[in-house]
Amino acid sequence: MTEAQRQIVFINAAHFITHYSLLILPTAVLVMARPGGEFGSEYGPIVALATAMFVLYGVGSLPQGWLAARFGRKALMVTFCIGTGLSLIAAGFATTPLLLAATLGSAGLFAAIYHPIGTAMLVESAGATPGRSIGINGVFGNIGVASAPIVTAFLAGAIGWRVAFFVPGIVSVLLGLLWIRVPEYDHTAHVAAKPFPVIPKPIVRRAVIVLLAVAIVSGLVFNAFTLLLPKLMQERLASDTTLLPIVGALAFFVTLCGAVTQFTVGRLIDRKTLKRVFVPLAVVLAPTLAALAFAEGWIAVTLAGIAAAVIFGQVTINETMTARYIAPPLRAKLYSIRFFVGFLGSAAAAPLVGILHERTGSLTAATLVLAAFAVITLLCALFFPDRREELEPELWQKLAPAE
Repeated sequence: MTEAQRQIVFINAAHFITHYSLLILPTAVLVMARPGGEFGSEYGPIVALATAMFVLYGVGSLPQGWLAARFGRKALMVTFCIGTGLSLIAAGFATTPLLLAATLGSAGLFAAIYHPIGTAMLVESAGATPGRSIGINGVFGNIGVASAPIVTAFLAGAIGWRVAFFVPGIVSVLLGLLWIRVPEYDHTAHVAAKPFPVIPKPIVRRAVIVLLAVAIVSGLVFNAFTLLLPKLMQERLASDTTLLPIVGALAFFVTLCGAVTQFTVGRLIDRKTLKRVFVPLAVVLAPTLAALAFAEGWIAVTLAGIAAAVIFGQVTINETMTARYIAPPLRAKLYSIRFFVGFLGSAAAAPLVGILHERTGSLTAATLVLAAFAVITLLCALFFPDRREELEPELWQKLAPAE
């Protein structure tokens, strides 16, 4: 295994932990919410305790490009693993809503390191096929999303909700300690071997505008959908009591649909322009979420699977936008800005789901709101550049005099 491949393995494992850690509470709450419990008996207020986690997950991404230049990317990734792990362990010891919110917020702050730094490291280690590597990396993140409900449901139900935080916390710390022993991959040689092409500024500007606009919308849709999924499965299968015990497994199945799509999209965007993959996915999302808002039983499971496939598939496209249009020295900074902008949407996810559920008694309104935001995603997809030069970078040179 080469140094680049070894680094990709660690980055993929860290992606799994990032998304897993953010989604422990939405399933643990199904056990935590009980009369006389430390955190009350209502779903909405407990889920809203994750608000600080998502706020700091977004805000904390902004300085990561500067911190990487000062302390090094590997040091930050090790800090991510150990810091996130210790925060999750502390969350397992929380005895009050304030302590739980604070420890989850700490986990979100450390998790903020991953995407700006890990994605930049991944793209530079991937060589000539970033789409494939980003797609595989997305699968690991998606498996983290998919595993969180089912593993948390098992641990919380069989042993206790505190153990559901302890186990991933310990795994995260161990990964960080192991990463310390691995030599850091020198990405500068790869970058120097194949200089990044000069892309006309108007085209780059258009791509960045779409990238940042999509970041806000997709941040809300992604986080809200993954937050509400376990509860949605529970609500929509209420008419069939035999299915309620496998709510966690159904949530796993639904998000696994997204993992398959991310791998497929990753392969496609190495052969097709981003827009030609982005638009069809965006067309499907809004009507699927609108139908899901009212669906029941197995129809709801099917529609949720389709929605997950599209939502997660779009993540792979969004990650590749930066790799295609931004030069390597600026990528970590733009990833930082992108995820900071995305926090505007992602931070609103927990209160949106919690408040709308508390006021309406179901997740119908919240799902309809996501459908409305999906329409904005479609408009962004239509505005994104469709350039053959994405696949043949040497063609950008012919456009240089046009600036």
